[in-house]
Amino acid sequence: MRVVVALLIAAAAWAATPEYACRVVHTYPHDPEAFTEGLEFRGGFLYESTGLEGRSTLSKIKLETGQVLQRIELDPSIFGEGITVMNERITQLTYRTEIGYLYDQTTMRRMRTFHYRGEGWSLTNNGKEIYMDDGSSQIRVWDPVTLEEKRRITVHDGGRPVERLNELEWIRGELWANIWQTTRIARIAPADGRVVGWIDCPGLLTPQEAEGVDVMNGIAYDSFGDRIFLTGKLWPKLFEVKIVAKK
Repeated sequence: MRVVVALLIAAAAWAATPEYACRVVHTYPHDPEAFTEGLEFRGGFLYESTGLEGRSTLSKIKLETGQVLQRIELDPSIFGEGITVMNERITQLTYRTEIGYLYDQTTMRRMRTFHYRGEGWSLTNNGKEIYMDDGSSQIRVWDPVTLEEKRRITVHDGGRPVERLNELEWIRGELWANIWQTTRIARIAPADGRVVGWIDCPGLLTPQEAEGVDVMNGIAYDSFGDRIFLTGKLWPKLFEVKIVAKK
């Protein structure tokens, strides 16, 4: 009986989580060869990390045109993953090699490597701490200087852990996370990992544009212009969106 009651309470909490939708307000070009793993907007430019062995890169991109201004190609054996830009440094993860890279933001010169345990999926920061995920329900909190883990947050909704956390972004005091292989984004309270809202963004690409592409993955936030950008792996477009109530 207690188990049944607990399940009913969890289901009610899940259903009560607010739902939102995306409204496209502007469309920008995006490299259809970019297997997007990390995306951030800093100082008027996009920074993008891409994956797949032999195709992994780190790029600085002009938003309006999609022009690549600077690009680093990773070793062919490396599968690039998420990035974050903080204190004029770019931190980049790799998938299963347990190696991360630190770059100078201006020159994009690699400054050093570092190590962590497990898979690397995504990174973001709030100006004080770095947040990292590995595809599970766990978000690790790192010291931005030492890159050592300080604590972990378990993301949950209605008592259930939320798995497959992918690309992360810090937006208006919340952590936003793509849920791998879906069009959904979780809005997460960083204090306790509780999901405070779900955003669903199906149909951003036309059926023709969606042929041959991979999943939605890539959230960037322009904190000065209060603009939110979304894209996906091998997508030909990047979208500026407004978050609206779901009808």
